[in-house]
Amino acid sequence: MLYRLPLLLLHVSIGLPLTLLFFSAPGRAMHISGRRLNDVMQAWWSGSLCRIFGVRRQVEGAFPPGPCLIAANHISWLDIQVLHSISPMGFVAKAEIARWPLAGWVAGFGDTVYHRRGSHDSSSSVMEAMKERLAEHKKVAIFAEGGILAGDGVKRFHARLFGAAIESAVPVQPVMLRYQRNGYAYPEITFLPGEHFMANFFRLLRQAPCTAEVAILPTVAPEGKQRRELASEAQFAVETAFTRGVTA
Repeated sequence: MLYRLPLLLLHVSIGLPLTLLFFSAPGRAMHISGRRLNDVMQAWWSGSLCRIFGVRRQVEGAFPPGPCLIAANHISWLDIQVLHSISPMGFVAKAEIARWPLAGWVAGFGDTVYHRRGSHDSSSSVMEAMKERLAEHKKVAIFAEGGILAGDGVKRFHARLFGAAIESAVPVQPVMLRYQRNGYAYPEITFLPGEHFMANFFRLLRQAPCTAEVAILPTVAPEGKQRRELASEAQFAVETAFTRGVTA
């Protein structure tokens, strides 16, 4: 896997400035084949980064046009790159991610909303920012478990941020993420006990190839539902897809 480090350095030294260039105001105004050029560049950047880290992508389904609240499970910091390579979207992410090399830089390209855990003021501003982006007909993504949590399987989806879908009258788009290698679950893609970001970063840079499975599931309508009900429906859809077809 020694070839990956030179590729990564090349991607950062040439690809990053080029991508940032197209995220300037003139770049955002340019289109190619009906798509904004900055969206094309972000998909290219993230897809290339996945390939450098040995992550192949297998996508089932497609995102419908228009705004939606994407609710996904969370396994690895590479989840953001995998999803960005498929469709433009802004993430709700913890404030610490802004300081992470590569992951933080790429998150900053798009409409990422950062929040400080445990801060009521931060939570209120996050909700308002989410509703603003949805009103602009953008996609907003949340990792509904609240972070990368220890243990196997899909964890409980927290309900609070689903209020943005209800108040904005946009559908919830459940998305299942799962990693496998040779048909078997690949749990080592996540953080190992006591492992910090940079240790995980370089371990994954050396890993053997794996596959990121992405299932874009049927949308859930928010009309007449409370936040907890909406979160539970999305969680059930993701759990059902997650337990399908891969040997533990």
